Amino acid sequence: MTDQNPASAIEPATPFDHRKARRTVFVLASAQALSMTGASIVMLVTALAGVYLAPDPRLATLPLAVQFVATMLTTFPAALWMKRAGRRIGFSFGQVIGIGGGLIGCYALLQGSFTLLILSAVFLGAHNAFWGYYRFAAAEAAAPDKRAKAISLVMAGGIFSAVLGPELAMATRELFSPVLFAGCYAAIAALSAFTICLIQTAALTKPIPAPISETTVERPLPEIVRQPKFIVAAISAMVGYGVMILVMSATPLSMVDCGFAFEDAAFVIQWHALAMFGPSFFTGTLIKKFGALRIILAGVVLNVLSMTSNLAGVELINFWFGLVALGLGWNFMFIGGTALLTESYRQSEQEKAQAANDFLVFATISVATFSSGALQNGFGWMAVNSAMVLPLTVALGAVLWLTAQQRRTAS
Repeated sequence: MTDQNPASAIEPATPFDHRKARRTVFVLASAQALSMTGASIVMLVTALAGVYLAPDPRLATLPLAVQFVATMLTTFPAALWMKRAGRRIGFSFGQVIGIGGGLIGCYALLQGSFTLLILSAVFLGAHNAFWGYYRFAAAEAAAPDKRAKAISLVMAGGIFSAVLGPELAMATRELFSPVLFAGCYAAIAALSAFTICLIQTAALTKPIPAPISETTVERPLPEIVRQPKFIVAAISAMVGYGVMILVMSATPLSMVDCGFAFEDAAFVIQWHALAMFGPSFFTGTLIKKFGALRIILAGVVLNVLSMTSNLAGVELINFWFGLVALGLGWNFMFIGGTALLTESYRQSEQEKAQAANDFLVFATISVATFSSGALQNGFGWMAVNSAMVLPLTVALGAVLWLTAQQRRTAS
């Protein structure tokens, strides 16, 4: 069966409430901002905390890798549970898990326990799996022709995390002095608690099933994931997120090794996060105008520029430009891939299709995170960046393949 855009299958029978949709997208964008603030704190301090606690420096990024494995393993259960219980309950429960993860991480630092730090990573990973569906909830709330923009605007919520995350990390780093970073994990717990309150104000309801017809009957998952659009969408998100995590996870370690201060690393990560989310205010518009495939292609080019800058030297300007280009590349590849993904499933299939996509994405992230620490400690910064070549080539080939297929179909 050929790809079918599900838009016609989920048109509501009653007049669409644009005001309620806008409010829902705004709340989800705000929740995204708070959740991404916690995530940016984790990305900034966990590897450094790992160096502080790990019995072997090569295991410094193991907690991050464990976190993403936990996210990967939670994607399907989270999606299927929210299909039964609804988005509000699922999102709220995910933030409760985040509170637990933050408190365990704080206690791990206070006790000097690497094992507890890994347990914290398990909780925070499961927490991430739930709030990772904010972008899909926004797409479900929006009118069919506004879905790409809704996804983009929710992701734009992360721009506040670009400023707040590093600042909050620096402000809480010595909260429990002389133990470093414990306060950062306490801040994550506080952010999760506040997000629970925020989620209650969103108009999140279980979708009303569309009447059974040829376009709404649920297809098996293997049939969905074999579609060219699903394949390219998943590859785009996997590669975009994978190369970003690979390089970004190693950046604080590399900068400290090069003699830069923690504040310098925080400055670079802050600009990286701004580049990740800043374009989201207009990425949806660009996708509507130029198409998801061209935006994904632009993301590949930006990642190549990032790699080139990072391989050119280890001055502050190299790190800064490389991480800014990396953030822009992630934005175009991830949001472009997400928008393309929504064209590959029907309403009745959305939970399992979204979960399959995120499972693949976080599997890639898990490998990239662990590889980042191993490459950085074993071979250095240049090896980390050289590892971008193969996945970016795969993403480029996938985009060109689908573009050629669509041209043949149109002719």
